[in-house]
Amino acid sequence: MNIQEVLSQKVKEAVQSIFDKELPNVEFQPTRKDFEGDITVVVFPMLRVVKGNPVQIGEQIGTYLKDQVNEVANFNVIKGFLNIVINDSFYLDFFNSIKNIEQYGYVKKSDDAVMVEYSSPNTNKPLHLGHIRNNLLGYSVSEILKASGKKVYKTQIINDRGIHICKSMVAWKRFGNGETPESTGLKGDKLVGNYYVAFDKAYKDQIAQLAANGTDQKVAEKDAPIMLEAQEMLLKWEAGDPDTVQLWKTMNGWVYKGFEVTYKNLGVDFDTLYYESDTYLLGKDVVADGLKKGVFFKKEDGSVWIDLTEDGLDEKIVLRSDGTAVYMTQDIGTAIQRVKDHPDVNGMVYTVGNEQDYHFKVLFLILQKLGFSWSNKLHHLSYGMVDLPSGKMKSREGTVVDADDLMADMTQTAATISEELGKLEDYSKEEKLALYKMIGLGALKYYILKVDPKKRILFDPEESVDFQGNTGPFIQYTYARIQSILRKAASMEIQSNVHAAVTELHSKEKELIKQLQLFPETIQLAAENYSPALIANYTYDLVKEFNSFYQQVSILGEENEAKKILRIQLSKKVAEVIQDAFKLLGVEVPERM
Repeated sequence: MNIQEVLSQKVKEAVQSIFDKELPNVEFQPTRKDFEGDITVVVFPMLRVVKGNPVQIGEQIGTYLKDQVNEVANFNVIKGFLNIVINDSFYLDFFNSIKNIEQYGYVKKSDDAVMVEYSSPNTNKPLHLGHIRNNLLGYSVSEILKASGKKVYKTQIINDRGIHICKSMVAWKRFGNGETPESTGLKGDKLVGNYYVAFDKAYKDQIAQLAANGTDQKVAEKDAPIMLEAQEMLLKWEAGDPDTVQLWKTMNGWVYKGFEVTYKNLGVDFDTLYYESDTYLLGKDVVADGLKKGVFFKKEDGSVWIDLTEDGLDEKIVLRSDGTAVYMTQDIGTAIQRVKDHPDVNGMVYTVGNEQDYHFKVLFLILQKLGFSWSNKLHHLSYGMVDLPSGKMKSREGTVVDADDLMADMTQTAATISEELGKLEDYSKEEKLALYKMIGLGALKYYILKVDPKKRILFDPEESVDFQGNTGPFIQYTYARIQSILRKAASMEIQSNVHAAVTELHSKEKELIKQLQLFPETIQLAAENYSPALIANYTYDLVKEFNSFYQQVSILGEENEAKKILRIQLSKKVAEVIQDAFKLLGVEVPERM
């Protein structure tokens, strides 16, 4: 039982004993830095149950706690706040109980399985900055859910069919002269993306030409020869035309190889893959079944709809009048298929931008109305867009910020700043390159993940690689600093793995242990809220607390052997928690920096 649970029980006992009243719950907050105390009981909410002066009520409860609770050393009351001082022995016992636990704060995996979908790109262009936020969020949330005790399947649905894919294929047939990734030296996803841009350029030129010859703009957009060719290609693909299918497989194959390189560099992975070409017909049978049950209804033109007006939404189409599926139909069918493929899945997380908020409200509601027991455990991990100081991105015009280029730029930025700081004189070239990549990617990931997913981000590469403030490199540098302390301790042959017979704590030691106490509940909170930002900002707070401790307390220079050992052990545990927390964000930490 943690101290908050102990105090909660005892405060309720105190109110019962002193005032003969039953207190439903107790409100706590951390004690403000300018007052003495470790934890504060907020008296004001009790006034609904106990009438009287909040200061006097606080004094009476404080006296009761000091008499009845061994862990309570002292107390003071400021207005309606009861500040409680906890014995050093409580924090020492706690620290000694966790110091040797590997992956402290992580919970053993249960059979409660959840599927997290992220990335889900189109196969007509490379991954860009928006995909980076999506991938980092999906991967990190997966790792946090695992650490919280869930079994996790990481998945994506690859949008590998449709008119946008045919556009790249048509452009390659028209302008490609048979070129391949091998013949050009380009990554396959980049090569195919170039043809998507080439299609758009040719399409706009044809519209302009038709318009110049007197064709109405709307008609020109519809009748441009290259667009008609793309539509014809889609029909051929759907009919299984061998040449079209072969070209589709070849070009998609190029893209997949390119994606693999990007995913590896970004440090994300997947357990299962779904392809829209396999799933786009799913859901039709579910709609037919739902029609019989009265969940859906048919309009005069033969199209099938669901009426969600009573739920505050509108009517939504699930099947067109010609019997073809819409995205909603596919998503219904795919969700059901995933549970068939993984029968232990009891919930799903969809990592998709906030422009799809309405779509997921409708999808989840439809699945509930169809009676699937797992439908109330579906979550849309909605996130805001990422902007650069230069403005918004458009893939059709080729103005996107390419994911590979951004990662390379981040590594270069880290190299420039590290060279200016001049701390790597004894590193080999290979060591330097590995470190620059670790710092650059750490900066990128941390900058994106420290922000609440729902918020829009203005990503500033220079700011993200700052070695001061709430940044990845600042935290990585602190980790490396601790490793340096531990190496020195080892070289001094200090026996730091023995019990430190300390009875009193320095205030900075106490603050550090209090921060370590918060890690397990932070993991659980981050899992409940699907928010890596909670882990990122916890780690920053831990690092700030350690740096304050480091500046005010001598570690290796401490004369008292027991205190020295405790401080080395504390430093080691802080480093382990930094490493474990950063692992949940997909960020590596360097041994030296």
